[in-house]
Amino acid sequence: MLAYTYMEHGRFSLIEKPVPELKGPRDAVVRVTLGSICTSDLHIKHGSVPRAVPGITVGHEMVGIVEQVGEEVTTVKPGDRVTVNVETFCGECFFCRHGYVNNCEDEHGGWALGCRIDGGQAEYVRVPYADQGLNRIPEGVTDEQALFVGDILATGFWAARISEITPDDTVLIIGAGPTGICTLLCTMLKHPKQIIVCEQSEERIRFVREHYPDVLVVRPEACAGEVRRLSAHGGTDVVIEVAGTDETFRMAWECARPNAIVTIVALYDHPQILPLPDMYGKNLTFKTGGVDGCDCAEILRLIAEGKIDTTPLITHRFPLDQIEEAYRIFENRLDGVIKVAITEKTK
Repeated sequence: MLAYTYMEHGRFSLIEKPVPELKGPRDAVVRVTLGSICTSDLHIKHGSVPRAVPGITVGHEMVGIVEQVGEEVTTVKPGDRVTVNVETFCGECFFCRHGYVNNCEDEHGGWALGCRIDGGQAEYVRVPYADQGLNRIPEGVTDEQALFVGDILATGFWAARISEITPDDTVLIIGAGPTGICTLLCTMLKHPKQIIVCEQSEERIRFVREHYPDVLVVRPEACAGEVRRLSAHGGTDVVIEVAGTDETFRMAWECARPNAIVTIVALYDHPQILPLPDMYGKNLTFKTGGVDGCDCAEILRLIAEGKIDTTPLITHRFPLDQIEEAYRIFENRLDGVIKVAITEKTK
């Protein structure tokens, strides 16, 4: 089969690999019918994910059809259309039982697919702990509607949930990339009083204004002033940082009111510094870390009910055998790209 593979620092390549097989009774093999490229894949390419293993097939955003299941798998069967969770988790350890599935104590727990074990930018993928890692797609929900459930939409849902948003809150979301838009959609489900999105890309600003006209969009240079003007207590009640730069990290805590919640969703290329003397007295609560993607069934239900729609994010489509061109466009932000859907290879 074709598999897009992390060869070495700075280089991916489309190569032939054997079709994966079941390795344990809780595994499933899925034929990938639709995948996507994530910014985290670029972090692997650029060396920002030290755990990534050269030789692995990349990709962790995908949907597909179950081909085989191990003898202990009970929730899915061959022929089922499924989403694939970005995280591998056993469902039994201390962290899994408490909903912190990103911290699963299994040796392959957490972000494994497309990082430490072969992922889904391929024709087939093996999914460990399939009962936890796969969710059946409801009737009437298309592959494109379900494509982002297992990763960026789960991230946005998790970020909105842990941010403790109330109807009285003003929420600032920094970054309107794909994960930022998913975070926006999930924040809207909480019905806060006001949502502000900070973004510098003109194309993404136009996208937000076109699709979400009730959301206020500000540019970075105007963000602090607009936040002060629109907030009753010197800053927003919640800040969700999804952009991942030194400047946006600082903006996040500077734009938060005292005693606010600052949720860090972004993945940074290098360590950030908390300048505690500058922050003294703000009494902020920081919430950080990888997504706990254990809400996929609920997200699929919301999609089926028409309450979440991420299909406008898909701006480009390429077959698997043209994935290198897809990466070129996505990595260089060409042609107004937001997300690329990777279809099955050209017959």
